[in-house]
Amino acid sequence: MSRSRNKSSEDQWPADIGSEGQAQSVPTDESPAAAAGGRRLALDVHGRLRNMILSGELPPGSVLLQAEMARKLGVSRTPMREAFRLLQEEGLIDARPDQRARVRAVDPEDLDAVYGARIMLETLAVSMTARSLTAEDLERMSDLLQRMQELAGDDRPDEWHAAHREFHRIVTRTVGPHLQRMLVSLGEHSDRYIRLAQLGVPSSWGRAHADHEALLEALRLRDPAEAARLIARHLARTALSVLADVAPEYEPAATRTALGIAGNGQS
Repeated sequence: MSRSRNKSSEDQWPADIGSEGQAQSVPTDESPAAAAGGRRLALDVHGRLRNMILSGELPPGSVLLQAEMARKLGVSRTPMREAFRLLQEEGLIDARPDQRARVRAVDPEDLDAVYGARIMLETLAVSMTARSLTAEDLERMSDLLQRMQELAGDDRPDEWHAAHREFHRIVTRTVGPHLQRMLVSLGEHSDRYIRLAQLGVPSSWGRAHADHEALLEALRLRDPAEAARLIARHLARTALSVLADVAPEYEPAATRTALGIAGNGQS
């Protein structure tokens, strides 16, 4: 009985993180190089788990046991513990000291907030970038758009998302580093919702391609107001499609308000 209780407790959220009065298993003479190596490993484990959640390999509601996931990924419990902490900070898992971790279900309020923020910031970034794109930038975007079309509905979603992120990066590339970091963070947070739209609404592949084509044409015409309007509508359509599928009763006030402000075609 005692051994069973001990095993169960290992699979729970560790009580020693951030708690007072308990010993930490970090040697005081650990070298900076070793500490940096441990941090890199934890970030790698976090990235792998994050991709498993965003891709649906670990669907909402899945129970995550630290010992089991450490064995599956071939790492020790220490980087796994840190990876769980990072996932909880991102809102991808729920975990408490007395509970096992679970992959969070889709939170309509989170989706609404993320896309409301993306609409406001990305329309600003597109407006700032539209007139400075070079012929090479536009050609690269065209190539990426063709690549996305080739991969649409394929069994290589990671490649589609990589091309999609690069497309959006180019169209917002002239903004400063602080805003760029915010856009990257929001874009990564959106990946889960884009995948849900693609799975729940198969026609979203074609709609997204048409949106991207229209955006590229507005950029070729050096029309920042139209480009901003199109990116706002494109982002709002994704958010509203997912919400209609998973939480049709939810009123997306942030997304609709941001669309009203940023998607009105004015520069």
